[in-house]
Amino acid sequence: MAVKIRLKRFGNKNNAQWRIVVSDVKMPRDGRFIEEIGSYNPRPADEKITIKRERFDYWISKGAQPSASVKSLVKRSGRKEKKAK
Repeated sequence: MAVKIRLKRFGNKNNAQWRIVVSDVKMPRDGRFIEEIGSYNPRPADEKITIKRERFDYWISKGAQPSASVKSLVKRSGRKEKKAK
């Protein structure tokens, strides 16, 4: 089974929000998923990115491939955590 870490859209029209999910490659974008590991809300002035890093690292160790947009979000969330310390 090939597994991807990707974004799943939810929210209202013109107010999109995204969940970061682990899903089978064969499932549609907004279809069934294995686990939700975070969320992304691009609307506020300072965008809100939440990721369960331990679960993200777990799935990466099991061979899951993150999409390009998820890689970018993980990198940006890491920078924000370092600035907050």
